[in-house]
Amino acid sequence: MARRSAVGHGRGTAVVDDESAPGMRAFDPSADPWRASETGRGRGRGGPRPGRWGGSGGRWWIWVGRAVLWALIVVILVNGIRAPFERFTESGGTQAPTGPSQARGTGFPTSAAGAFALQFANVYLNYDQQNAAAREAQLRTFIPDSADGQFGWNGLGELRVQSVHVAGVDARDANNGVVTVLARTQDRWLRLAVPVYAKDGALVIKARPALLPPPAKATLPQSGLQERDTALEGELAPVLGTFFKAYASSDQATLARFAERGAIAGLGDSVTFVQVREVNAPRGDAGERTVTATVAWQVPGNAGGAELEQTYELDMVKKGTAWYVRDIRGTTEPGAS
Repeated sequence: MARRSAVGHGRGTAVVDDESAPGMRAFDPSADPWRASETGRGRGRGGPRPGRWGGSGGRWWIWVGRAVLWALIVVILVNGIRAPFERFTESGGTQAPTGPSQARGTGFPTSAAGAFALQFANVYLNYDQQNAAAREAQLRTFIPDSADGQFGWNGLGELRVQSVHVAGVDARDANNGVVTVLARTQDRWLRLAVPVYAKDGALVIKARPALLPPPAKATLPQSGLQERDTALEGELAPVLGTFFKAYASSDQATLARFAERGAIAGLGDSVTFVQVREVNAPRGDAGERTVTATVAWQVPGNAGGAELEQTYELDMVKKGTAWYVRDIRGTTEPGAS
């Protein structure tokens, strides 16, 4: 009897030729490689175990990896469901955007309502009894169809405003808001409260506006006076005189000598330098100081030698014996110089 090799044929191909039964083949159990591993069970404690993978670590690491993967999938699913739900509940179940054009929490379109009220106020606050019909035609684009065409004006006299600006928007809810408009006549300020109704992108002046008192003039706080460095003020006066003369004409060659970092653009001959009237330098670091300077300018085209005094704030840095300008800007100090 001859046995044929099972290598390369799989588990079920280990057979023997039975000489007593020509043409018939019988399965040889001893040729089963899986059975061989079972018979070697008692050969030593380190021998391969039946039905198990003999590689390092076994199946334990596979189950750990699967557990980690499923945990990650659960976390992703929970976060994906929770995020839109939280956004929905925070917005009260609405889908209204909360961008810069809308009041946060109300959905009222503040930017659009402000622009609409501004255009309305330019028509409403300019009237002339000679052009009443033209005013009514313009107002009709802003007011309800059922409203009085002159919207409260009796058709007599005249009013002219020089400028109109939006001062603020009070959003009451998603559809209603009051736009505060400031207007300037020749001799006074007017403050107008304009009620605006918004719905699906459309706007209308909901009711007649109301005149309110103009903003009151604020009183500046009493700020503590800093001790002045008069010696430094005298040292900086001629330096800043040369600097501001170059600043007025945008003389880049001269400005480059004063710039501590970067380039200083200058005013491009929009004004003519007259004089540095005052320098205010508080005491501080010997090599770095923030000072203010009051400068007199002449504006081209103004007859009679008209001048404008303006106050600047400058960050000055000392290198060696020379002072350089790090930055120049306007000041917020009322008594700076």
